[in-house]
Amino acid sequence: MLTTHQPGHTVRFDWGPVGGRAISDGADVAVVVDVLSFTTALGVAVERGSVVVPYPTGRADAAEVAAQTGAVLAADRASAGPDEPTLSPARLLRVPLPGRLVLPSPNGSAVAHALAGSATTVVGASLRNAAAVAAWIAREHDADDTVVAVVAAGERWSDGSLRPALEDLWGAGAVLAALEDFEWPGLSPEAAAAADAYRLVQGREAAHLRACASGQELVAAGWSDDVGVAAEVGASSVVPVLSDRGFVAAP
Repeated sequence: MLTTHQPGHTVRFDWGPVGGRAISDGADVAVVVDVLSFTTALGVAVERGSVVVPYPTGRADAAEVAAQTGAVLAADRASAGPDEPTLSPARLLRVPLPGRLVLPSPNGSAVAHALAGSATTVVGASLRNAAAVAAWIAREHDADDTVVAVVAAGERWSDGSLRPALEDLWGAGAVLAALEDFEWPGLSPEAAAAADAYRLVQGREAAHLRACASGQELVAAGWSDDVGVAAEVGASSVVPVLSDRGFVAAP
């Protein structure tokens, strides 16, 4: 059994924490994608100057971790006070943000937290900054000897199993398609297929985000604005890079 998935390729793609660990072991760059909503929210918060600490949802020690690091723990999106930061990208564009924010989520934040020790560098990508992430990789790394692992976080079924989510396939594919535009070599068949999936919806991202299962779920819950922010393709040039303090903007 392979311990490193897609070992014959320098640009890899897979799903969730298990797939992410399989393709990120020894990678130079791991790109985490959770369009609805962690990496979109992450990008907004980092754009506005916050250092973002990723953490899995449901961990009892989240408040303690926030206190120990001088951070504010993001509130639950459904019950937050009017000025509290949450996982909502639209809210993070409006409310005052702390200097440091612990931002839990069950998918993207948990994947980023899990990959911190697997890859040399972990970055966050969404449709808002996919082109910027690809440009940063191409600018800061050598295509001949750099291993890039792109991880679509996906969602969860009620039994806890992974639900591959189209919005994350598109977000990951946007990064990979942009790398192909830089003539970056070494894409695995899985990575190339993700890039092709994005090209099928390119130019129609907003409509497809609202129509997909995750988008419909957010709209039905009253968070239509979050889907709108996630659909702002190319709106950001900020690349959040995970440091020992949390995610910060790449120089």
